[in-house]
Amino acid sequence: MNSPINIIQNHSLKQLNTLGLSSIASHYAEVGSEVELRAALAFARQRQLPVIPLGGGSNVVLGELLEALVVRINLLGRAILQRTENAVSVRAAAGENWHEFVLWTLANHAYGLENLSLIPGTVGAAPIQNIGAYGVELRDYFVALDAMHIESGEISRFDGPSCCFGYRDSVFKGVWQDQYIITAVTLSLDAQLKPKLDYGQLKAMLAHGTGNPQALDISQAVCEIRREKLPDPQKIGNAGSFFKNPVVSVGTLSRLKKEFPDIVAYPAGTMWKLAAGWLIDRAGLRGRQQGSVGTYQKQALVLVNHGGATGQDVLDFASMVQRTVDEKFGVQLECEPRFYPG
Repeated sequence: MNSPINIIQNHSLKQLNTLGLSSIASHYAEVGSEVELRAALAFARQRQLPVIPLGGGSNVVLGELLEALVVRINLLGRAILQRTENAVSVRAAAGENWHEFVLWTLANHAYGLENLSLIPGTVGAAPIQNIGAYGVELRDYFVALDAMHIESGEISRFDGPSCCFGYRDSVFKGVWQDQYIITAVTLSLDAQLKPKLDYGQLKAMLAHGTGNPQALDISQAVCEIRREKLPDPQKIGNAGSFFKNPVVSVGTLSRLKKEFPDIVAYPAGTMWKLAAGWLIDRAGLRGRQQGSVGTYQKQALVLVNHGGATGQDVLDFASMVQRTVDEKFGVQLECEPRFYPG
């Protein structure tokens, strides 16, 4: 009996990760249905191979040789489940491109995701790190996700509390890491636009308009800001923002303000969120290059591959940035991308 899934050996992943790192998967499969995904996982169990799910490849640092089954998630489909006077329930398969999904929601008069425009990656990756930008996080609109258990192949549904969302965090980066592959996400969006324009640069850009921005205006403004700050992966390899903005206590912020009065910080409940890009910049690392890896000249928060870098090169450079910032500010930076060293 023929297997419903095609397994490719020694497959290059260079075109499948936005850092453009040379990486070879010992085994590789593309799945477009739950049946194919279940077959791929069965193959991995049979061969005792670890499983690495891959979406848009925008939040990973890959080693040169991955002795694993790398599964490209190509599950597609978008649907409006229900529309009421106040809310629109939508569902999207994990392989859908996130930005295209955001534009689709706006075209269908379902609002809330406009501030999350142009975030790279796929719908399935969005809940893993609770993506967020310009005052909005995925959890603000999250209802549930479906995920396949890697060992059993069974599908389970997880609601918001089960996902334990935090700042760029979820249970899928913690106790359930490497145990599930997300297959679909359900959100409850707003039926009427409720603009969130507290972010200074976004507010300033939209202030030149009519004073009554529509959802597409907000989306386009976000895209413009992101394109100005972040390099196009098609032109220079990068994984977007490489470090989380560190969250510190009032006491730590007070200490830092005495030495650095212009430090950039935002309230985060009873804590304060520091701008990681500002810290890296003030540490003298903006535009710094070490071998083929460096910080982006326009935004120090972004690490770029100038060509020929390996995953280890990226890790070494990231470690140097962390050490330098810690030595100067006494603040620890945490990396956003997932590392697969091979």
